[in-house]
Amino acid sequence: MVLSDNDIRKLMNERKLVVSPFSEEQLGPASIDLTLSNKFWKFKRKYVKKRVDLLGVDFNEATEPVVCDSLELAPGEMCLGLTLEKLTLANDIIGHLEGRSRYARMGLAVHITSSLVQPGSDNHQVLEIVNLSPSKLLIHEGMRISQVVFEFLDSPTDKPYSKFGKIARKQ
Repeated sequence: MVLSDNDIRKLMNERKLVVSPFSEEQLGPASIDLTLSNKFWKFKRKYVKKRVDLLGVDFNEATEPVVCDSLELAPGEMCLGLTLEKLTLANDIIGHLEGRSRYARMGLAVHITSSLVQPGSDNHQVLEIVNLSPSKLLIHEGMRISQVVFEFLDSPTDKPYSKFGKIARKQ
């Protein structure tokens, strides 16, 4: 069952769902908007337009951190971006990251395939931002380019992500 704004508010009051920082204007009818921070990862030059063996290279090796107020993406270019907000979910709640239509209509995608926010998460979200437009796009810190939709699990997980996740626990 997808949670409504009323469900989300109730869970936030019960501290079963925490979004920090949070402003009421981020709350939509069935989602919460997420804000882009100033922390990005761009692909190192040596990996651009090269063949990359995914069995031997992971994103930590292929990318380098960039801290900036705005970032230009060329057509087809991808970067990783961190959300300003930290999400903390109870063990029986999952989230789904989605783009926002106003930016999607301009060719900006905010996740490729990893949209699931695991139950028991306690971290900032990494967005896989891709420019699918024919134009250069400029993204800025503070833009609300993503949203998260929440659902209940039928039963709580025995493997909360904050304890068993391998990568995102540190975000």
